[in-house]
Order: sequence, then C-alpha cells, then structure tokens
Amino acid sequence: MNIVYETLLAHLPHKRKTTPSGWTSFNAPCCVHNGTGADTRQRGGIINNPQDGTSYHCFNCGFKASWKPGRKITYKMKRLMQWLNIPDDTITKVSFAVLDSEKYDIEETLQLPKFEIKQLPEGAKPLQEWADYCALEPGGVDEGLYNVFEYLKSRQLYFDDYDFHWSPLPQYKDRLIVPFYHNKLVVGHTARKIKAGLPKYVSDQQPGYVFNLDNQKYGRIYTVVVEGPFDAIAVEGVALLGSEIKEQQSMLINSLNTKVIVVPDRDDAGKNMVKQAIDLKWGVSMPDWGQDIKDVNEAVQQYGKIYTLHSIVASAEFNELKIKLGAKKWFG
Repeated sequence: MNIVYETLLAHLPHKRKTTPSGWTSFNAPCCVHNGTGADTRQRGGIINNPQDGTSYHCFNCGFKASWKPGRKITYKMKRLMQWLNIPDDTITKVSFAVLDSEKYDIEETLQLPKFEIKQLPEGAKPLQEWADYCALEPGGVDEGLYNVFEYLKSRQLYFDDYDFHWSPLPQYKDRLIVPFYHNKLVVGHTARKIKAGLPKYVSDQQPGYVFNLDNQKYGRIYTVVVEGPFDAIAVEGVALLGSEIKEQQSMLINSLNTKVIVVPDRDDAGKNMVKQAIDLKWGVSMPDWGQDIKDVNEAVQQYGKIYTLHSIVASAEFNELKIKLGAKKWFG
C-alpha cells in the first residue's frame, strides 16, 4: 500500500464494506458538497493498485479523485481528504511525502513553523480606539492620526479592513502600524511611513512568517499570494513581505490546501516570484490591467475590489509554458 491509500483508509467511516473486486465502499462525503444530498447507500468507493495508484469514485454524485505514484496530490484528492475530516497537517505531510519518498519519511510528521509572541510598539492602540478617544477630546483628532486615516483612504482601505494600530510616540507618529498575527497572537509588526522619507518600513518580522494567514477562511478554493501587506488586505490574500518565497512560507501556504495563485509586482522582484511559483507548482495570475498598474492595491484603487479579485482568478494559469508566455507581456 501507499501513504495516500493508508491515510484515506484510516479516516473512512466505520460503516464500510469491501467488494470482491477490491473496492472499499462507504457513505460518500462528497455528495453534500456537490448538491445531491447526503449519501446513505455507501455509494463512495476507493481502490488501490500498486501500478495505477489510488482512485476514488462516487457512484452517486459522480465525483472522482485519483493519485498515481510519482505525482503530486491533486486538488480533488485534497478536497476528498478534507471532506473525510483528515487534519490539515496530515494532508500537508502526505503532499510532501509523495513528492519525494526518500527525502520525506512517511512516518515523520512535518513540522510547520512556530513563532515567538511579540509586543507592538509602545503606546500602540487600534485605530478604532483612537478614533473613539479623540472624538471625546476638546482638541479633536491628532494631526498624525488624521494623516493616518487619510493615508488609508488614499489606498481605498478603511480602519476596519484590518486591525491597524497607531502610536503617538515621535518615532511612530507618522507611521501606520500593521500587526502580524499567527494563531491570533501578535508575532511581529511593520510600521509604514505615510509621508516622504526613509526608511519606508520599520519592521519586526520573524523568518518564515506569512502575513494574513489567520484571515484565510476555511473552505476557500483559492489563496492569493502577493508581496506586500496592503496588497494582501486589499484582496483578502496573504503576503510574503518580500519577493522571495521561503521554504517555511510555502509550507504554511500549502497547509491551507487550496489552489495557490501568485500575483507578482511588475518589477524584477516579481520576475523572481514567478520563477519560484512555477517550481512550487503554484498558479500565477497576470491580469490585463493597464501598464501603469504596478501591484494589486493599485488595481483595487483603479478598478475596485470585486473586479480585481475576479480578474485575478480568471487570469490564473497553472501551465508552465503559458505562465512564461504571459510573463513576457506582463513585465514588458
């Protein structure tokens, strides 16, 4: 047997039967997700063949999923595993194990990155709290805080789009503080300067961190990967906080068990992201936006959130040749 078949068997319902032809039948978990109602007649079945791999077929709603030795876990097979309530970390372990059985021990649990709890800059509070506080003050809103709200407005973002913070301390007065969360705990931050001057960002970032991972809702089909935090917030995606996809970051993103779509910035760093996305077998989206649009947040400012998201998904390519051809046009 192989790890895919073993994992499926270990999580099948207790009520099952094996046919003379080798199929293991059970109530199919896919039907309720495909609009045909719950299966109560054991119409789902899996079978394993040493040469052809593992196959699943639902004889009720028609859903099929398969895996062959030497190939990666397909999107449909991952969905089947999720419907069988297989834990995400187990699915991630299996996904890596089938890619390189010599490198990844089947019995070894793949460890996802862990992060230390951090403190935000002194005096930092959520923008909502500052707004409520200043509304009660005779002097009104602090100029620095007012500029922060205006900066968000210029990027078509609002203070409740994310847990934005601000501090009245001199070194942070003209900066918007963006906390980094992991499992709902603060593990770092970046403070973006809202006026001219350097450094643009003052950050406390741990290696391997992926921004906005906590806000990826269960059941999503796609995860949009971008470079910067404001791009991620604008389309509810995740950000690498840089142009290089670190191994720990790819593990965290793959643990979501979704189709991954990378949207590169239109610069040399973006070209590098495309190359890495191809290596990771991720999709790449380079929508037909105007040449003056350099990143996702600019697209949202120009076209709005709904159109931008639709264009990202509609333009996503997973074929290596098509990605490379699209990149020539995208980068000019």
